[in-house]
Amino acid sequence: MTTLPRQRGLTEQAADAAIDTACRMLRLPSIRKEFPDIAERALKEQMSYKGFLAELMMAECDDRARRRSERRIKAANFPREKSLRAFDFDANPNIDAATVHTLASCEWIKQGQPLCLIGDSGTGKSHMLIALGTEAAMKGYRVRYTLATKLVNELVEAADEKQLNKTIARYGRVDLLCIDELGYMELDRHGAELLFQVLTEREEKNSVAIASNESFGGWTKTFTDPRLCAAIVDRLTFNGTIIETGTDSYRLASTRARAEEPTKAG
Repeated sequence: MTTLPRQRGLTEQAADAAIDTACRMLRLPSIRKEFPDIAERALKEQMSYKGFLAELMMAECDDRARRRSERRIKAANFPREKSLRAFDFDANPNIDAATVHTLASCEWIKQGQPLCLIGDSGTGKSHMLIALGTEAAMKGYRVRYTLATKLVNELVEAADEKQLNKTIARYGRVDLLCIDELGYMELDRHGAELLFQVLTEREEKNSVAIASNESFGGWTKTFTDPRLCAAIVDRLTFNGTIIETGTDSYRLASTRARAEEPTKAG
């Protein structure tokens, strides 16, 4: 067993070496990295011993929290980075900023409630879905993002390989399941039934957030069985929040606006 020599009157160089070794042994990478700067600041500001120790411990805690958030965001499998801060609410008048910021508190996830984002392409649905999913991951929730067709294909393959229950259970464990592009493609009855099983597994326990370019009345094009379609809509709306993002593509409007800007003289 490796032990560190404990003696009084260490030189500065010996103390630095002991701290470095101890941080490695105790797996405190943030303290190891931040110690010189914090020690220098403590000396200048004449911190108490307790104050200095608190600074060191909080540096480690903050960095561990950041790394946990990064791991959860990576595990969510988002296709790209999107944040609420980068969302242009002025260009999306159909989306109420107060409602979205209330959702960012993640109380709805704590309550196991659903969220539906409905609107045409380019109206901010996917941005909002990813951004709210990211907020949830940063707050400690387990999140998973997937396209609707990809999820259904995975379920069909799992059923063929006798792994369906295991796959459904895996999707059932995450705190928030984000399903994007629901309604873009027609699903056969078997695929729709498998998706329904996932939603049923999560009902009133864990949240589902979906983004769709079809209003609920048009979902019969995706879920061709009317009764199954009605059951899926019921699962995704009961006690949930519905945000209609509208029909005017702000992406297209933004592209047109840039194209119409006068060319600056060189």
